[in-house]
Amino acid sequence: MPTMLVRHATLLVTMDDARREIPDGGLFIRDGFIEQVGPTSSLPQTADEVLDLDGYIVLPGLINTHHHFYQTLTRAVPQAQNANLFQWLKTLYPIWAHITPEHIRVSTQIALAELALSGCTTAFDHLYIFPNGTRLEDEIEAAQEVGLRLHASRGAMSLGESQGGLPPDSLVEDEEFILRDTRRVIETYHDPRPGSFVQIVVAPCSPFSVTPDLMREAASLARAYGVRLHTHLAETEDEERYCLERFGMRPVAYMESLGWIGPDVWFAHSVHVNEAEIRLYAHYQTGVAHCPTSNMRLASGIAPIAEMLTAGVPVGLGVDGAASNDSSHMLAEVRQAMLLARVRAGLMGASRSDPDAPALMTARQALELATRGGARVLGRTDIGSLEPGKAADFIAVRLDKLPLAGALHDPVAALVFCAPVQVDYNVVGGRFVVRDGELVTLDLPRLIARHNALARSLVNGE
Repeated sequence: MPTMLVRHATLLVTMDDARREIPDGGLFIRDGFIEQVGPTSSLPQTADEVLDLDGYIVLPGLINTHHHFYQTLTRAVPQAQNANLFQWLKTLYPIWAHITPEHIRVSTQIALAELALSGCTTAFDHLYIFPNGTRLEDEIEAAQEVGLRLHASRGAMSLGESQGGLPPDSLVEDEEFILRDTRRVIETYHDPRPGSFVQIVVAPCSPFSVTPDLMREAASLARAYGVRLHTHLAETEDEERYCLERFGMRPVAYMESLGWIGPDVWFAHSVHVNEAEIRLYAHYQTGVAHCPTSNMRLASGIAPIAEMLTAGVPVGLGVDGAASNDSSHMLAEVRQAMLLARVRAGLMGASRSDPDAPALMTARQALELATRGGARVLGRTDIGSLEPGKAADFIAVRLDKLPLAGALHDPVAALVFCAPVQVDYNVVGGRFVVRDGELVTLDLPRLIARHNALARSLVNGE
């Protein structure tokens, strides 16, 4: 079995239960899993691959719990730059209706390349449109070439404008077909084993794009197969009004009425939730994918993450759609999470030195959302920290980078407080995805050129 020795890291941040930070630390890896963690002096001295990381900080790979890869094709579209969520969707839906299998394949690789270079080793993607013959395997096969772990969703929209939904009728699918195809992709691709590279998630898009019947049937199907459930929820005040007018309930209560509360469920956003709803999440261990940049970009609001963490809600980070963030940079999202939490704390009295005001989120807490928190949200016990028995997913950053100059008295905090950097190494299951700052699994310049050509023709309607 192949082995790898990582040694002499200036600082190894384990994110294990003890939250150890080991100077001159290292890892011994066998067949894609960590066998030993500790000071370099405590590890074997040889291996099939030896990686000396003196001058680097090493951390667990970051975990992205909410994304829409295909939206890399519509970043910064002029007519959608200054819109809230519903206006933004109505502007972009007609463009997305022309997406083809090639668009899905190329945008998947662009998104994953950007994620990999920013420290991500596992990503969930919420794909919920399937026009023009596109299928989920277009994404899965493209992702396999990149080398990151993928949680791929068979998302869906079934409630078109003519039935009171938000999406155009041209983008919705028949519900029987949705359920049949969901079974197919679970049976074909879902791998629940430790260290798996592909898992399937059942993920109807949102309360305003699918029917109650589909939500109920999707939950039953997912639980029959033992896979997880995901949807957007409580993202905006418009959504809250929609649910009250259409269903007579707030979004969380509506989900609860459909059987969509439980430890196998996580929601994207949950910006507009109250104390009782947070307690409900915590009681049932229902998770949240916090997407701070997207929430700011679309003026959706500030999610009460501090209250969720205090209550015990599982919380991870998501970069969200690359057209509502215009970036897929995980370290940047960690920074935004910390800063936005501090804005909220300030609004609640921290800026006035109020003794009852919430404490400020720390850099380490923000990193924990992207590691241990993300693993918890995705239901995985094999990733999220560097400890024996877990998958060998780690990242390394050189500490002599310009943005980190003057901050090395605390390298961990430097990665979050300072300008976001790209990683120098990204290793997934003991295999290099990024080496010496370069993506090694794809021809990136060629991929970017093709992606730009596809994006231009898609947005221009060519």
